[in-house]
Amino acid sequence: PQRHLANFKGVLQADAFAGYAQLYVGGEIQEAACMAHARRKLHDLHAVRPSTITSEALKRIGALYRIEEHIRGKPPEERWRIRQAQAVPLLDEMKRWFEATLLTLSAKSDTTKAIQYSLNRWPALVYYCSDGQAEIDNLIAERALRGVAIGRRNFLFAGADSGGERAAAMYSLIGSARLNGIDPEAYLHYVIERIADHPVNRIDELLPWNVAPLLPASAHIDPIR
Repeated sequence: PQRHLANFKGVLQADAFAGYAQLYVGGEIQEAACMAHARRKLHDLHAVRPSTITSEALKRIGALYRIEEHIRGKPPEERWRIRQAQAVPLLDEMKRWFEATLLTLSAKSDTTKAIQYSLNRWPALVYYCSDGQAEIDNLIAERALRGVAIGRRNFLFAGADSGGERAAAMYSLIGSARLNGIDPEAYLHYVIERIADHPVNRIDELLPWNVAPLLPASAHIDPIR
């Protein structure tokens, strides 16, 4: 991660993999934790040994996701405003409940570990409320990469590193087209027809979100969520 993101500045949303920790030290990269990973710790425990504590925790996290359902696809400013008004009070109360609940549990219990996972990452876990462009979790990215994971054995035959890099570029373009609600084949057809004569200093005009309004209705699909 340190090599791959050496020149990156911005928000990195990820799980608690220790290999990311050093990236956040300098302040150039803002950590945003994934609520789905925090929920998964509690859900997996609840699936094996359901309790009033795990039920309550999942209910509280579910309330946060219901807020997200209503603001998905809205402008960042509106998402920030609604999260500040609705999600922040729920998160503050959930943190107090987590802390109070820990006092009733053994330090070595699995429930303690599941709760502590969230509390140890709390600033990063609630970061999304302060940034309307951030998501509550990184499940969209995980779903987008599922095809890569399933097909990874095929990539042994890319031929060279350069072939792998070209495949990664194609994955990015195809994934971005789908995220923006346009058929990847229609998008690539549009770009390939025009790119040879397109001014290099205006290449951003061919990005999926700029091309989307120019494509016919038949080229539009339901965007990935």
